[in-house]
Amino acid sequence: MFTSKLQWIVRTLPVLGLAFAAVVYAKDAPKEVIKEPTDKPAKSSPLQFTVKDIKGNDVNLSDYKGKVVMMVNVASKCGNTPQYAGLEKMYEKYKDQGLVIVGFPANNFGGQEPGSNEQIQEFCSKTYHVAFPMMGKVSVKGDDKAPLYKYLTEKETNNDFAGDVEWNFGKFLVDRNGAVIARFSPKTKVESAPVVGIVEKALAASAAK
Repeated sequence: MFTSKLQWIVRTLPVLGLAFAAVVYAKDAPKEVIKEPTDKPAKSSPLQFTVKDIKGNDVNLSDYKGKVVMMVNVASKCGNTPQYAGLEKMYEKYKDQGLVIVGFPANNFGGQEPGSNEQIQEFCSKTYHVAFPMMGKVSVKGDDKAPLYKYLTEKETNNDFAGDVEWNFGKFLVDRNGAVIARFSPKTKVESAPVVGIVEKALAASAAK
């Protein structure tokens, strides 16, 4: 009798643990939010930052003003890594209409981006033929969070879309006026209808003069 109960407990604990983890994730994970493209220049924008590209050069994100910008924290050894294919396909389809996808490699989750910038660039190029802009490795969570991601995830600067990045391949969308208008979770692929819908709506909107 005791042995059978013990076996039941041993079998059940992992399931309960997974269920508890799912509840915690659901409670803590930021909601996916989609807003309409804006019609005037943003008073504050994530495009105010300067970052390093994957080759170490300065990139002033303000150079992307007037375009629709998708910012994605990426990793090379994640279950979500195949999303690179969808990101590149979307970039190739819409880049001439004004879409820019910007990848930010980060090693914050499961040690799934352990390589150097050079190794990351080689992997992206050879495996997924990535042509959209790739930045150098950053931290997107924790005490060493990059200023850009601090802006994107904190209530004081981006209230409607605030909350820690949950995992690799979280997505923020910035419209032509520099305003954040959408946030999608790591598990949401860019080929999904909500993402395609807001990207196309943002591309159809005009930048304020």
